[in-house]
This record gives sequence, structure tokens and C-alpha cells, in this order.
Amino acid sequence: MITTWVDRLKVEGKRLKVKDVEIETNIPGEQECVQRIFKCTGHNFEPNIAKKLWPRILRHKWYLSEKLGRDVGIKVASVDFIENVEPMGEDLHDEERIRLLRDLGAYMVDQSVWDTISDTQPPKQIVNKRIILPFTATNLALKHGVVPPRTIIFFGPPGTGKTHFVKAIAGVLQWWYIEISPSTLLADGEDRMGANLKRLMEKVRNVDQSVVFIDEFEEIAASRDQASRVDKSITNEFLKQVPLLKKQDTKMLLICATNYIQQLDAALLRPGRFDCIIPVGGLDDQGRRTIFEYFLSSTNRGETDVEKIISMIPLFTPADIEYLFQKVRQYAFEKEYAKGEDYRVTTETFVEIIPKVRPTLTNEIIEEFERDCDRYTRY
Repeated sequence: MITTWVDRLKVEGKRLKVKDVEIETNIPGEQECVQRIFKCTGHNFEPNIAKKLWPRILRHKWYLSEKLGRDVGIKVASVDFIENVEPMGEDLHDEERIRLLRDLGAYMVDQSVWDTISDTQPPKQIVNKRIILPFTATNLALKHGVVPPRTIIFFGPPGTGKTHFVKAIAGVLQWWYIEISPSTLLADGEDRMGANLKRLMEKVRNVDQSVVFIDEFEEIAASRDQASRVDKSITNEFLKQVPLLKKQDTKMLLICATNYIQQLDAALLRPGRFDCIIPVGGLDDQGRRTIFEYFLSSTNRGETDVEKIISMIPLFTPADIEYLFQKVRQYAFEKEYAKGEDYRVTTETFVEIIPKVRPTLTNEIIEEFERDCDRYTRY
């Protein structure tokens, strides 16, 4: 039962022993709670908050130990509670909610992900003004009648960071991140895709404060003009689900991403279905520099001329830069293994590896993307 731990705590005495797991019923002072939580998790909390968290952590320790049949230890329980349970903001033992979140693969994204996107990248400014602020400056939005968007499409060439943007939004809002992939919908065969989509959407509508992401959106919402019966049924089902989602009282964002916006059904692109259609294209120099320096910071580096390297990768997407670092780090690893001495990545390392990485973008792809921007962008 959800309230098992409550019933068992209703006993006299300073400690209660259940299956060799001891639970304190006398809570220490605020500063001691701060110290205990910091020692277990490395997280610092305000004293009054720590005082409230500590008994919940102790109950969580009991709960986990009961489920596993052994004492999990206070450190494990503390970390699991702070990182996986506390963000729910609801009763600790709401088992139905916990099961739903796990079934959906929901997790929290670190707020720092937002900072890995350059402020000069146009979508970041659009997302901040149109999505983040209306959800965070709620009183001001209400005063001016600004309604936060509920449904969004990101479009652009492959590897330009659409998924990263979605995760960054979930992170900065500190909402649950839930991803639905077309392969999940296909698990029971093509004929069941529509039914699986309906079932999943019914579930996610019950999760408050969530960012639901569907990648490769064209796979489940393609144009019905020349589609098969199955494809038409999937698109039709999605068209039914969108208005149902927008009627929900829960705080929720549905964000879909596509590399091929021209392939989407026209009904989805008209105002009323999706509130925003936002382009995510190539990076400017500052955008490439931000991502490059992010990966460089965790690389065994020597002297590197960042400006020179940035000038050599004008068509690289965020995914291309990440792949470049995979190649460079593997190269450094092999060099040090062969020579048995410290190898530091330098400008020369990048000069040698960059020609071996083919950029995703071409001038033709960029031109086509710009035409799509003129035709489809709406926010």
C-alpha cells in the first residue's frame, strides 16, 4: 500500500526497526540536516529545506529497502531521492505516478544544458522569449494575456541540435523529459501504430510539468495525399490527439522535430494545431565556439588555437563537432598507449583530424533550409 510507511511509523519510541532497517523518528537540527545531506549527495540546501528533506530521505531509505529486501544504505537512498524522486514535488510513495514515469522513460535534465547553447544562436532567443519566459514569468504573462505555447515543431537539417534544444528546455524549466520514438510505436507492428500512439498520448497527458518529445516526426505525421491506409490512420490519430493535449490543465509541452518539414501533413502546419514552428539551422562562429569549448574543457588538451580551428569547420553542426572530438580523443588515446607518455591534444591534432570528418551541411542544404524558413516559420 502507498501509506504502509505511515502506518508503521505510528509507534512510540525513538527508532523503528523493520527488516533490519532503522528509521529515525527524532529529526536532528537544521544545520545537522544540511551536513548529512551534503555528505551523502554533495548537494547543499538551505537549512529549512534540509530539515524538511531529511525525514523524507529516511522514509525513502525504508521504502527502497522494503522493495529490495535489504538495507540500501543512507547514501544510496539520499542520492536516489534527491536526483530521481524529489523533482516530482508530490507524495514520495505515489507508486502509480512513479510507475507511470518509469514506463514512459521520464527523467530530469540538468539545467546546465541550456548554457551549452550559444546566446547568439537565433533559436535560443526565440525559445527563451516565446517558451521559457511565459512559463516562468507567469504573473507578467497573465497581465498581458500571453498564453504559453503547448505544441511546437522544430525543423532543420540533421545534426543541427534539435534534440539538444528540447532537452535544454526541459532542463531550464526543470520539467520531466519524455521521448517518444517512432520505433516504440512500431513495436507491435504497423497496424498497431495508431493504437500505440493513442495509448502513449493518454499516458503523457497525465504527467504534469513535462516536455514530451517526438523525433523524426515525419515518420508518424506524413502527408496523407499519397499515403497508405496505415500511414493515414496514424496521421489522423495524431490530429485527434493534439487538441486533446491542448485542453489539459497540466503544464506540458509537446515538441516534435523533423529534418523534412515539407513531408508533414498540411493540416498539422496550419495555425491551430502547432503554436510555434521554429527553425534550427547551422551555427554561427560563436555557436561553434561555445560547443567546441564545451567538449574541449573535458579533453586532455595542450595548446590549442580555438579561433583557427573554428575557421576550419564552417559547415559543422553540433553533432559534427561532437563526432570530431570522438575522433580526436581516440587518436590521443592511441598515441599515448603506443608511446607510453602523456599526449595532449593541440591545434596540430585538430588540423590532422578535421579533414577526416565530413560535415553534415552543404551550401545546397543551407539554401533549401532558408527556403523552408521563409515558408514555414511561425512563432
